[in-house]
Amino acid sequence: MIEQSQGDTLVNPVDTTVTVSRSVSQPVKEIWKLLVTREGAEALLGSGGELGDKGDSWHAADGTFGVIRSYHPLEQIRFSWHAAEEAPKTIVEVDLSAAEDGTKVEIRHEHIPAYFDASALTHKWEQALEKLAAAAG
Repeated sequence: MIEQSQGDTLVNPVDTTVTVSRSVSQPVKEIWKLLVTREGAEALLGSGGELGDKGDSWHAADGTFGVIRSYHPLEQIRFSWHAAEEAPKTIVEVDLSAAEDGTKVEIRHEHIPAYFDASALTHKWEQALEKLAAAAG
C-alpha cells in the first residue's frame, strides 16, 4: 500500500464508496422519464446538469462535471463525477428497480479518495434522492 504524506498526517489512499437508496411511490417507467428531464437531472446533478447519452459530457453550475459512461433506459445510468477541474474522477451509478411500493432508486458513488468528506457526499446524494422523490410526487 502506498501512503502519501500530508503535513504530519499520513493519508491512506484507499478509495471509499457511498451508497444511498430510497423508495419512490411511482413505477420505474415514471421515475426514468423524470430522471431524463431537466428537472430530474438537476435534482441529481445540480443546477445546469443534464443527463445525455453515453459519451455525453455534463456540467453543473456548482463546478461539478463528468461524462455519461453507461445509459440503460429504465435500469441504470452511470457517469464520471469530478468535484472540480483538478479533482480526481469518481464514478456515480444510479440504479432503478421495481419495488413493492413503486421504485427503489439507489445511488452508488465509487472511487472517492480517502481525503474527500464521504459524509458530505452521502448528504449530497440523500438530498438528490429527496429532490427526485419530491419531483415524482
